[in-house]
Amino acid sequence: MKTSCAELCHETPLLQHPLRCQFQGRLQRNVALQCLDASEWRDLEKILSIVEIDKDETLLTQGCSEMGQFFILEGLLKRVVTNKQGKDMTLRFSGEDEFETCYAAWTLGTRAPYSIVALRKTIVAKCSMPFWKQFLDDHKRLKHDFEYQVMRHMSDIMAHTITLHLLDAAGRMARFQRKHPAFIQQLSKKDLAQYLNIAPETLSRLSHHVHN
Repeated sequence: MKTSCAELCHETPLLQHPLRCQFQGRLQRNVALQCLDASEWRDLEKILSIVEIDKDETLLTQGCSEMGQFFILEGLLKRVVTNKQGKDMTLRFSGEDEFETCYAAWTLGTRAPYSIVALRKTIVAKCSMPFWKQFLDDHKRLKHDFEYQVMRHMSDIMAHTITLHLLDAAGRMARFQRKHPAFIQQLSKKDLAQYLNIAPETLSRLSHHVHN
């Protein structure tokens, strides 16, 4: 059963979590947080909570107005959009030391344009978007770096969408192996096939050809 954005009740403030020191170390490796100094880290830790979700549970539901900022400590997430006919399209995957967000939608005053779903048991450090937005406004260097990463995500998603139209199945598979080698062993065939918009049987044939 999927969890809506309003149902993430199992949150523990980072400063009260028994694995606080371990999670602090992992946060410091996050791609979005490299520029923070010691004082800024202390400020950030005050607004973060730890959330654990199981495979197929949802951190954020498409159409939701309550949004959050998520820093991935363990696990794997996918960003997925669902059309009116109920068909899903996976936009991107994000793993440890990365983040997920609806920052652009929050800034524009719109609802979440996609869902964020766990592909396996996942632990994230989370804060609400109003708190994150305020923290960014108070830390200009971080805001610059973070917005750059958000734009890079958007550019990658646009490139992926174009790829679905321009390349055949073999070309899509080859591009994914080149661009995201770390995810090859982490993803199920079903999730990878959905991302590449090909049938699972086609993916199996392509994988067999690559290995031989």
